[in-house]
Amino acid sequence: MKFYIASSFRNIDNVREVADKLKSRGFRQTYDWTMQAPTTTLQELAEIGQNEMRAVLEADVFIIMLPAGKGSHVEMGLALGAKKTILLYSPTSELNDIEKTSTFYQLPEVHRIMGSIEDLVSHL
Repeated sequence: MKFYIASSFRNIDNVREVADKLKSRGFRQTYDWTMQAPTTTLQELAEIGQNEMRAVLEADVFIIMLPAGKGSHVEMGLALGAKKTILLYSPTSELNDIEKTSTFYQLPEVHRIMGSIEDLVSHL
């Protein structure tokens, strides 16, 4: 099974941990943005965007790990539109807090997981 993980750079260690755990179970990562060097040009951003879009569409499972930035939420929109299996992970219960959650987090297509990294990995 192929997976893609969306998140923010401030969550990079957790993203790598989940990716390593999934790969050790035989899953294949469609793109590892955590290995991306800082960008300095708009052309580089466009190339990264193409790589990430292709990876989201190629994945069987789309994982978004909070905290996540604006790019992650655009990727989630792609995954929703492409009818991917979507796992939304938060280490806290903020997904249920009306002041902090998102409308799209509440869609039935989005499987919400709260707790530890192990709780997330065990869903796959």
